[in-house]
Amino acid sequence: MDKPNITAIAYHDRTKHHFQAYAAGPGGLDWATQPDPFRCFAGCAQLPLPLLEDTTLSARYVDLYQMGAITARPCDLQNIAALLELSFGLSAAKQYGANQWALRCNPSSGNLHPTEAYIVTQSCTGLSDGVHHYLSSEHLLEQRCRYAPNSAKSAQTGFLLGLSSIHWREAWKYGERAFRYCQHDVGHAIAAARYAAATLGWQVRVLSDWSDDAIAQLLGLDRGQDFAEAEREHPDVMLLVQTAAGLQIPEFGAEKTWTGQANRLSPLHAHDWPVIEEVAHACAKPETHSMPWTAPVIPRPQQSPCEARAASIIKQRRSAQEFDGVSSISAAAFYRMLDMTLARADTAPWDAITWPPRIHLALFVHRVEGLDPGVYLLPRNASIEPRMRAELSSEFTWVRAENCPAHLPLYRVVTADARNAAKALSCHQAIAADGAFSLGMLAEFEDCVADQPWLYRQLFWESGILGQVLYLEAEAAGVRGTGIGCFFDDGVHDVLGIQGHWLQSLYHFTVGGSLTDTRLQTFTPYTQLQREKIS
Repeated sequence: MDKPNITAIAYHDRTKHHFQAYAAGPGGLDWATQPDPFRCFAGCAQLPLPLLEDTTLSARYVDLYQMGAITARPCDLQNIAALLELSFGLSAAKQYGANQWALRCNPSSGNLHPTEAYIVTQSCTGLSDGVHHYLSSEHLLEQRCRYAPNSAKSAQTGFLLGLSSIHWREAWKYGERAFRYCQHDVGHAIAAARYAAATLGWQVRVLSDWSDDAIAQLLGLDRGQDFAEAEREHPDVMLLVQTAAGLQIPEFGAEKTWTGQANRLSPLHAHDWPVIEEVAHACAKPETHSMPWTAPVIPRPQQSPCEARAASIIKQRRSAQEFDGVSSISAAAFYRMLDMTLARADTAPWDAITWPPRIHLALFVHRVEGLDPGVYLLPRNASIEPRMRAELSSEFTWVRAENCPAHLPLYRVVTADARNAAKALSCHQAIAADGAFSLGMLAEFEDCVADQPWLYRQLFWESGILGQVLYLEAEAAGVRGTGIGCFFDDGVHDVLGIQGHWLQSLYHFTVGGSLTDTRLQTFTPYTQLQREKIS
């Protein structure tokens, strides 16, 4: 049997798209087995949650990045409901002909949403102590586990938020590459939770030392009898949500009562892609004890001119389907977006994670006012820049970008019209060429995965967090972004001169002026719940 690190690297290589052939997938969509987009548990006590009113959260989007700008709200049912709605809830409903589907606040590859969310509470006002699954379609909590009453209750200042993945949801459409997409969806979810918490003045921290087994046990994901024939959930990450400074993990009682039976998402699986379970097993995380990384002190990013409420920006986020091919953005807007991708110890969402930046950006600049079109590089951790200069293409020029903030290490390495290259590398998708810019996210791959295979997952999480930053920053700038999961991995490496596995492309993204598909109708979500409230 291969060592876990060998299995992880082999999976990564096996699931690369190439100009000559794509990674193994279903070849077509079997609509009869399309997964149910919502996991639920029959037999659980259900708690309907209050919906956000338009005036409930007045904080502006720019306030999310200012420490102390938003007064922390109490840890109660109404505010926990707001966090869940803004991070995992429905943001809109779409219809084309007779087909209807829901959009959510957290992005997902193909809008398939493999990520499930749970909260674990004790002494939170309005909530029973225990483990609750969030059912976003109905905006309610299903109590999977009830804890014995705590005789010494006091007002709680935090709770746990656990995330898991159902790999089948992505595999149904994307085949073997699905494990990748599940992992960067986790990253989007981490950032979505951090931004939602920021609207309430709360903090979030990834508990990166926890093992997968500990997460599964606490959330009940290891309870085979509760899943039976239903698709299993794989533990991903545990987050600590706190309403006040001084992050401490709440203590939970030992006496527990479990209820609920998971629904089966598809009547049958035409192909379960065994390699996904192999890499998931190889990348299982043990308990670890690591020292949190502290981000270097750098200047504050330039102020965004956006005056919109944070909740509005979060709810209006969409993945662009098509760009107009002519819209440009200002250099100031471009630099602001890139500046927000730099890790700062006191700035969301980067204050949620405990490891140094391992993802760096290769940008294809098409229409940014004042910047020459071409290929640019942004090393997000200063320690990697010397190696990039030494080992990437010897033809790169490494010229500082025009009028770039001094602390933003952005370099133009090729001056050229890069639209055709961007399009070709992103599986020939025009959206990579028709925006203002597109980019590839380059991971410090080999050194991480060789020693700690579970870091393979964290690399994708970081790329998803970056994606969420760019999504919201694009909305705040009056344009739109979209993640691109289909790209020719080694084609990107060849263009940049990457040899071996020390850097690997994990995720692409693009930003520009979005075109609206007028054939689609858009509706406000939860209208039935609102009608029931009125009646």
